[in-house]
Amino acid sequence: MTDVAAFDFDGTLTRGGSVFPFLVAVAGRPTVSRATGALAPALAYGAVAGGSVADDAKERLFVAVLAGIPAAQVDAVSEKFATRHLASRLRPEVERRLAWHRRRGDRVAIVSASPACYVHAAGERLGVDTVIATRLAVDEANRLTGRYDGKNCRGSEKLRRLELWMAEEHLTGCRLWAYGNSRGDLRMLAAADVGVNAGRLGRLGRLRRFPDLRHT
Repeated sequence: MTDVAAFDFDGTLTRGGSVFPFLVAVAGRPTVSRATGALAPALAYGAVAGGSVADDAKERLFVAVLAGIPAAQVDAVSEKFATRHLASRLRPEVERRLAWHRRRGDRVAIVSASPACYVHAAGERLGVDTVIATRLAVDEANRLTGRYDGKNCRGSEKLRRLELWMAEEHLTGCRLWAYGNSRGDLRMLAAADVGVNAGRLGRLGRLRRFPDLRHT
């Protein structure tokens, strides 16, 4: 039976985060700096509290930076951003594991809380079967509102949407491998047959109870 391999994006497939560099690519550094400064207390509290508090703070930042920008413009920036980001930030050891799954004939998914517009572009370049990520809403004029279309794809939402895709693809019951680096990946790794800690903090990280990438 075909296995399924699910990879987180930021910090797992790539080094560091991608959201702020993407926002800068779309709207420019001054706009992002002003929005970040205005929302600094909420963003800091969200980083500590996590959960819905973090989701709300992230959405407020998206509204401040992205609201009113044409979706076509964001899509064009996303294509270029994905190419640059992978060229400079892709982790070779995780890319090799992804390629190993592809050679085995496994179905490969990227499951990310980052915006789908550029994670999809990155997924196409990496040859994965699907990308599950945070969707951004557009209005009747096809401009971004900055709000989520659905929920932020982290925590339990990552697992829910991954399981939905597996059901749609008749993959329920397949052996699931899951790779992550942070607490937002915890539920996905816990539900997997093989949960792998791809973080760089080892036993100091949130996923320390899972085997390290180097030992699987």
